[in-house]
Amino acid sequence: MLATTPAAAFDLELYERLLREHTREVSDAAGVRVDYAALRRSEDWRRLVASLSASDPTQLAERSQRLAFWIDAYNVLAIELVVRNQPRESIRDIGTLFSPVWKREAGRIAGRPYSLDEIEHDILRPLGEPRIHAAIVCASVSCPSLAREPYRAETLDARLDASLRRFLADPRKGSRLDPARGTLVLSSIFDWFAGDFAAAGGALPFLSPHLPEATRAWLLPRAGRVRLAYFDYDWSLNALEAAP
Repeated sequence: MLATTPAAAFDLELYERLLREHTREVSDAAGVRVDYAALRRSEDWRRLVASLSASDPTQLAERSQRLAFWIDAYNVLAIELVVRNQPRESIRDIGTLFSPVWKREAGRIAGRPYSLDEIEHDILRPLGEPRIHAAIVCASVSCPSLAREPYRAETLDARLDASLRRFLADPRKGSRLDPARGTLVLSSIFDWFAGDFAAAGGALPFLSPHLPEATRAWLLPRAGRVRLAYFDYDWSLNALEAAP
């Protein structure tokens, strides 16, 4: 069955099945790991990438449809970059200093080549939804854990909220409160893309409703007196075979 959107060539049901079959929940910081070796052997994975290439997102009229489509497209093409370029210890190993992986062609959509940078910075971020930073996954341990089902327009708002809460609930890479130092440690993502939260008064005001309850309670009487720090980013590949 094909996806019921104007970009109907993109087979969401096949994508969901592949995620269930070839990703695993894990206890380490990756949260979810991907069996890239199995996907490399999978004819169904090649069919999925072909379905993405045949889709036409220009027909998507609603913002929620565009957001869901391009989040899924980013995640599929990040996986595809690793699938095509195994073995690697990090997705960044696919690129070079002068030709980083983010700017290389990741795949085709509507027959046109796209890089991960183009999808993230030219398409997704201008849609004005900061929660995308808890949904797009660049195949690395410190990224938000990969969702094991596609994002869909009809459930997008609830899914983005859930993804952000899950990311911030992980004290290894999302957020960790250090009350003794008066410090909240956050993912470096919220530092790199601080401008995306400016409309909400900054990253902390935007994130606060989604933080763990104990962290919110500690922050409430200390508004404006919290020091922010950021985790080092672990770019190790979130590959299943690389799990500790």
